[in-house]
Amino acid sequence: MELKSIGIKAEAWIERDENLNSTSYTREYPLVVDRAEGSLLWDVDGKRYIDFMGGIGVMNVGHRHPRVVEAVKNQLDRFWHICLGDFYYPQAVELSERLDEIAPMHDGTRLYYGNSGTEAIEAAIKLAMVHTGRSKFIGFLGGFHGRTLGALSFTASKAVQSEKYPQALDVFHVPYPDPYRPRIINNDVIGYIEKDLLEVKVAPHDVAAILVEAIQGEGGYIIPPADFLPQLRDLCDRYGMLLIVDEIQSGVGRTGKWWAIEHTGVEPDILAFAKGIASGLPLSGIITRESVMTWKPGSQGSTFGGNPVAIAAALATLEVIKDENLLDRAHESGEWLKAALRKLQDQYPYIGDVRGCGMMIGIEIVSDPIKKTPDAVLRDELIRAAFDQGLLTLPCGESTLRFIAPLNTPEALLEEGMSMFEQAMKNVVDIGQSAAL
Repeated sequence: MELKSIGIKAEAWIERDENLNSTSYTREYPLVVDRAEGSLLWDVDGKRYIDFMGGIGVMNVGHRHPRVVEAVKNQLDRFWHICLGDFYYPQAVELSERLDEIAPMHDGTRLYYGNSGTEAIEAAIKLAMVHTGRSKFIGFLGGFHGRTLGALSFTASKAVQSEKYPQALDVFHVPYPDPYRPRIINNDVIGYIEKDLLEVKVAPHDVAAILVEAIQGEGGYIIPPADFLPQLRDLCDRYGMLLIVDEIQSGVGRTGKWWAIEHTGVEPDILAFAKGIASGLPLSGIITRESVMTWKPGSQGSTFGGNPVAIAAALATLEVIKDENLLDRAHESGEWLKAALRKLQDQYPYIGDVRGCGMMIGIEIVSDPIKKTPDAVLRDELIRAAFDQGLLTLPCGESTLRFIAPLNTPEALLEEGMSMFEQAMKNVVDIGQSAAL
């Protein structure tokens, strides 16, 4: 990793880290965090950063929200572990009741808890097999659902993620409709599934479920056409397949509704959640229709899944989102950010597209706006330049730069962050072009 524009302490910690920790970790830039508060972080050398990446979409109510901190401390004073798979505790019941209230299904639900997003996906696909008696699946190119072998069978966002690993499950991948860069079959993905897949490669009665992201996250923050998910729901109903929606990145208020699928009016059979649910503590799970959760006791479990401290954080997180009206605030702040980015797009056509929903926003970086040629090199230079300015952002997709700040980021910090990003654009594009002449 290049070690410029960082302090002496950060450089020393990075050197120690890289001597010991896994070579599989991908570090976007040399950030060594010392403390965090709200939408701000400070590194070990005391430099301040505005957080527009939120721990990869985890810190929906910001870092160390006082009510979440209080809830965690109170739970630590009572008890911090007793396996939910073997015993009972009130906190788990309370969270399930709360999630049932905000679930995008309206015919009764059941909950299962894990620790991470990939565990939630594993639970969802195992339940789909148990419930349907089928063993094959349909997933989407560009999708990311985790790295354990079952979930990895669906993940198709970067080849390196599955390189040298066998596909553990029978998953048939189809294109995810992309309005900005439509493929040949982009306008009829549903027809492709029916005609080219179900009539040729796999019998419908062998397919347990279709796993889809309501907004494709790692694949590039792609928002599908409005009719796509309703048509997918209809296809599942016609062939007796379950519809599993991955809301690990897009859920818990990120898009201005509790769940991104709510923007479409579609009700899934199983919904997977993680990331923002517990403000950084490890908690994940699935919400299912009550009629779908038909597995027997002992067929799925977790020692640490549904940990009482994480559940206390989740209860507080959901209450903060409700009490501080963060769903509306996510929508309003997201609209402001998109308008600011489109204004910047007028000045810099290297921003080929601005898209998003609520505080889940991506910009497409291109070398040719007419041909929409992806430019990952320029995108990565912008991310590093923003870091040097004191703004934290992240990449996704082939050439997308994403903004996933906490939902309660103050207006002044949004404005300051956008000023930093504009300066990063100037430093990379204007100054870079002048230096090349």
